[in-house]
Amino acid sequence: MSPGQREHTFDVVVVGAGPAGEVIAGRLADRGRRVALVERHLVGGECSFYACMPSKALLRPAEVLAEVARVPGAAQAVSGALDVQAALERRDEVIHNLDDSSQLPWLKDRGIELFRGTGRLEGERRVAVGDDVLVAGDAVVLAVGSGAVMPPIPGLSEVGAWSNREITTAHEAPESLIVLGGGVVGVEMADAWSSFGTRVTVVEGTERLIAREEPTASQELTHALGEAGVDVRLGSKVTALRRGGDRITVTLEDGDEIEAQRLLVAVGRKPLTAELGLETVGLTGDGPIEVDERMQVPGHPWLYAIGDVNGRSLLTHAGKYQGRIAAENILGVDALARSDGPISPRVVFTRPQVAAVGLTLADARSAGHSVTAIDLSTSATAGASFYGRGAPGTSRFVVDTEHHILLGVTFVGAEVADFLPAATIAVSARVPLGALAHAIAAFPTRSELWLQFLEAYEQDQGLTVHADQVSPARWRANS
Repeated sequence: MSPGQREHTFDVVVVGAGPAGEVIAGRLADRGRRVALVERHLVGGECSFYACMPSKALLRPAEVLAEVARVPGAAQAVSGALDVQAALERRDEVIHNLDDSSQLPWLKDRGIELFRGTGRLEGERRVAVGDDVLVAGDAVVLAVGSGAVMPPIPGLSEVGAWSNREITTAHEAPESLIVLGGGVVGVEMADAWSSFGTRVTVVEGTERLIAREEPTASQELTHALGEAGVDVRLGSKVTALRRGGDRITVTLEDGDEIEAQRLLVAVGRKPLTAELGLETVGLTGDGPIEVDERMQVPGHPWLYAIGDVNGRSLLTHAGKYQGRIAAENILGVDALARSDGPISPRVVFTRPQVAAVGLTLADARSAGHSVTAIDLSTSATAGASFYGRGAPGTSRFVVDTEHHILLGVTFVGAEVADFLPAATIAVSARVPLGALAHAIAAFPTRSELWLQFLEAYEQDQGLTVHADQVSPARWRANS
């Protein structure tokens, strides 16, 4: 220990107070463990202040207006444009004006001791935070999250580009915006700011937006953004950037140039491992930290990594799930993760929303499954007469035709995010479709989409589900 340092002993030291770190710290403290929580910026993390929460606050006003416009009677009561300033003020309320003081009583009530500063490993079970050294009797948990990737494009470092942090906390709508990247951050921010009157161009190097999802979802979202006035450039590589006064110019591989007031770089995320001191315990700080299904770092039974930093699934809810898994293992329960990674539930909160869980059709086929896809109009239910009326969108159910279970589901349409829990249960628990036939959908709700799916699958496969039979082995071919 260096001169002037103070040593403190805890059962568990958690580095990073984002959602994943908060979950594991809280679960362990509730079970009697002495827990230290280290955070260098804001308790609540990236999601609470610069990502999930502010972005949804920015997207919600236009989403509500679009729904009202679909309802005769209500539509006639609404006039005028969005109040951008009011929307931004509401965003500031959601993120507590970048003040985390409201988060602190939760920690105090559980006896969790907060250390402000950058946590760095100093050998086995030791974390240095400024002049403090925290010694963990049971475990150290790394939950420091990820940061925006800034690609090596000539001129990028000189133009003053925004990351997700600047775009989600901006205090006025720019006149024009170029978005590099057609992933979740890129399309959500294109949708939000275009609804506030910003002229938006999205530049994506591949041939599809949200390329992880089903092609139908990509196509429908691309069309919707175009209808909203967003200029979407697919298959476009950026070769150079330059600033001239208050304008930024993007040069594309084909020689075309695009000019705007602001530039958002949203091409991906990287784990924040470089400053963790991993080399002091024989690990590398380059890339995600490898973990097993217990969230434990192989060869280091005292060390865990959860959330974005392990690279398994860069989603807030996946990090929280991993926090629960790691906590159980630290408490002596052998718990294994089975619902994160590529099968995690995920939502793109654009208009239309894209909500998915499990495998896409292409991924299922690549994995060697015998599969079929059932595609249905999301709005083709009685419930959709009243909610999401006439809104475009296709729902896809990917079915293992050998075992008659769902491998993946994708919903595209108006406010379909809350469709996901039922699909997540069906996919993660491998519920036989025969059992789903007993889960009656209430009328008239949009959940009758499940009944339509079962009927369409029966027709597709020439099968009948008997009311008293729930095992896939007891399905029979129609005579």
